[in-house]
Amino acid sequence: MAKTKTQFVCQNCGTVHSRWAGKCDGCGEWNTIVEEDPMGGIGGGPGKAPKKGRAVALTTLSGETEQAPRIFTGISELDRATGGGFVRGSAVLIGGDPGIGKSTLLMQAAAALSRRGHRIIYVSGEEAVAQVRLRAQRLGAADSDVLLAAETNVEDILATISEGKRPDLVIIDSIQTLWSDTADSAPGTVTQVRTGVQAMIRFAKQTGSAMVLVGHVTKEGQIAGPRVVEHMVDAVLYFEGDRGHHYRILRTVKNRFGPTDEIGVFEMSDNGLRDVTNPSELFLGERNAKSPGAAVFAGMEGTRPVLVEVQALVAATSLGTPRRAVVGWDSSRLAMILAVLEAHCGVRLGQHDVYLNVAGGYRISEPAADMAIASALVSSLAGTALPPDCVFFGEISLSGAVRPVSQTSQRLKEAEKLGFAGAMLPATSAELPKNSSARWTMIEDLPDLVARIAGSAKKLGKGHENAGEDD
Repeated sequence: MAKTKTQFVCQNCGTVHSRWAGKCDGCGEWNTIVEEDPMGGIGGGPGKAPKKGRAVALTTLSGETEQAPRIFTGISELDRATGGGFVRGSAVLIGGDPGIGKSTLLMQAAAALSRRGHRIIYVSGEEAVAQVRLRAQRLGAADSDVLLAAETNVEDILATISEGKRPDLVIIDSIQTLWSDTADSAPGTVTQVRTGVQAMIRFAKQTGSAMVLVGHVTKEGQIAGPRVVEHMVDAVLYFEGDRGHHYRILRTVKNRFGPTDEIGVFEMSDNGLRDVTNPSELFLGERNAKSPGAAVFAGMEGTRPVLVEVQALVAATSLGTPRRAVVGWDSSRLAMILAVLEAHCGVRLGQHDVYLNVAGGYRISEPAADMAIASALVSSLAGTALPPDCVFFGEISLSGAVRPVSQTSQRLKEAEKLGFAGAMLPATSAELPKNSSARWTMIEDLPDLVARIAGSAKKLGKGHENAGEDD
């Protein structure tokens, strides 16, 4: 009789080890390696010789679709993030911090689709039926015809949703609670998560039902479980937000049927999540136009222009190593901007603490924010406020040059729509809007930008002897 083989799998990253170890070689985490049976679950070795495969029918790309390609929820921000609604036969993975509002959003979407005549099944693995009903009553969704179940076994869930008429949308909350009889491991492990997700995706592809899977996130903000899950699904959405703020952002990081880097903005209230059709007004709602160190950045999130305020505070310090605190931006990119300011503009910040914050808890990932960040830093150091009706955008290179960014026309049109009459942008920008009454200031390089701000302040640094220009 052949000897039974076992393998040791990291429950954090899915790395397979030949023997147990305290530390995973793949991700470096401790005490995450668990012994599992390689013969069970998806990806396990065959128990007997494989049978001969059967030929499947081949077709062409020009064939007609038999059903409507998308299911519109009626929640405009959710439809925007998904690229126009849920695609039939697709699998969507939604992740986010605990309590951020994932279940609330999906309950509202399920109720909205049910009122439109769709058959919706909501399977909860974390809450009892009574608890889900309490949330539905609070959200005003108790009068909808959403079908509800509380189950964690994969085989029982598949048997339940396969009965009767095919569902248009199935919501599984969450994938970390699923377990299958074919995998000999605890719920939440790599094998169980992979097995459950693949079974749900197979059902969606075979029946044409849209499948929405909720996933937990780790302390680093990534969806827990094997990384292969994000490759298996058709779309990955992250629900972001700060509990200190009343808005939430649904960010698209993968979408096979629509644009990536798209966002949907929601406002949390007592009655659930509400669409925010104009996020720029939300991020600029409490702006102090006369405060030094504040610059308005005209950014892009997918196809949507967003205006957000960037705040900087530069203060003298007596410490040997000055502080660099960043909220909402990349700290390494801030260090690059500070180095370019000192090397090419003579703005010395080595004896100053630098605090940078993106208003409203919003997070910027665009390099186009470089010029807005540099303007806010110089404005705070000089002690003078920037023009209140001006927006900033442009990428800064290590040589001090200001490089153009994409979608310039959309940024300027959004700024003009919100009442901004001026803009500082790279001199080589293309696709400028025509017939515009706004004032555009073309910036050649970073020293040009610093000179304009310093000229309005009369003296760069305003009392700081170490702050100044070399040019």
